[in-house]
Amino acid sequence: MAGDSPSALPVQLVEQPRLQKVKEMFISKFGSAPKFYARAPGRVNLIGEHIDYCGYAVLPMAIEQDILIAVEPVQTQVVQLANTNSSYLDFTTSVNNIQINKTKPQWHNYFLCGLKGIQEHFGLNNPTGMNCLLDGTIPPSSGLSSSSALVCCAGLVTLRANGKTLSKVELAEICTKSERYIGTEGGGMDQSISFLAEEGTAKLIEFSPLRATDVRLPSGATFVIANSCVEMNKAATSHYNIRVMECRLATKLLSKSKGLEWEKMLRLHDVQSKLRVSLEEMLTIVEEVLHPEPYSTEEICKCLGISLEELRSQILSQNMQDVSTFKLYQRAKHVYSEAARVLEFKKICSEAPANALQLLGELMKQSHISCREMYECSCPELDRLVDICLQFGAIGSRLTGAGWGGCTVSMVPTDKLNTFLKNVQKAYYQMDGQRLAVENNSLFATKPGRGALVFVEA
Repeated sequence: MAGDSPSALPVQLVEQPRLQKVKEMFISKFGSAPKFYARAPGRVNLIGEHIDYCGYAVLPMAIEQDILIAVEPVQTQVVQLANTNSSYLDFTTSVNNIQINKTKPQWHNYFLCGLKGIQEHFGLNNPTGMNCLLDGTIPPSSGLSSSSALVCCAGLVTLRANGKTLSKVELAEICTKSERYIGTEGGGMDQSISFLAEEGTAKLIEFSPLRATDVRLPSGATFVIANSCVEMNKAATSHYNIRVMECRLATKLLSKSKGLEWEKMLRLHDVQSKLRVSLEEMLTIVEEVLHPEPYSTEEICKCLGISLEELRSQILSQNMQDVSTFKLYQRAKHVYSEAARVLEFKKICSEAPANALQLLGELMKQSHISCREMYECSCPELDRLVDICLQFGAIGSRLTGAGWGGCTVSMVPTDKLNTFLKNVQKAYYQMDGQRLAVENNSLFATKPGRGALVFVEA
């Protein structure tokens, strides 16, 4: 398995201006040179939003933007963290007493998630201390997975500093679990693509067991990311975790209505696999069993035949105790239809019919409508940005990442790319003074990048 661990590349620092710059900053900060560097990329999800935690396959690709950490293992059992961006404060802690503050998702807490995940996996009693300098190029809270990339990079750093090896799949699974220390109930897409990505190909990522299949994207189109400049932090808001709970409650009600052991069922995928039916048939079952009006906690208890006390103690997580209504029909409908769109997207990519781009574009548009109307995870700025992108020649466009802010991803004919970028720049960014300030890295074309790596000076 170790052969499948992230590779360590010897590099000439003179040919790597960014590494050279980070090294110089590291020396001026810590008074000594880093021993190695680790990087983990962000990602853009092309299709398959909010379904990984329901057990369904997703279709992301890694992007060039990443988190880079320069590291020097030290004899003292202390971790010192610094950031090349001075607005992120330094942080120091003992490696033997990792405290992760869920109430304030500050940058260093994401590093601590990765650190703690690796320490616990190996049961490290005397973990190595480290001096670390972080440099990030993924816009924060943009839905391009900057926090998961930081957790993954921290996991990789801790692994190497302690002289351990793991396969990429094991690393992805540990980092998925350890990000939950900060209170985000994610499904594993972000961590998986960060480790398993390969240059030039998107990946279909399936769960339980975790596996990744290459998806060759059609030629003739380029994927463009546009940041709405509305920040969204999953760990700081409850929108995301409420959706996770709504899907879990929908799972319970659907299972109960079909005579399954609903107590054991956690994800919408479990219902489909137990009933052995297609996604289309699941959509029909949702229509038959669930109603579009929101469910009160009382009605949920009545459907399941349990008391409010049992619902609160056995099903609702700690931070959901005060939520009084849940939309189950809309969430289940989104998940089963989006899961079907992902499989269709992959099929079109592998069969490559003459009208592949049109078909893929249509799926992206449907995905956005479902995110907006059924999952309610869009926002006015994202909707406006999607409209602008379609208006200026995108074949398909949708929000990407958790939503409620962050980015859109659009598929644009490569021969129209330059005019597209100019027009969107003008229509969305230059019309608004506030957006103008951040527009420099807000709109960019991207190619499938490579997964996490370690660099050592040659």
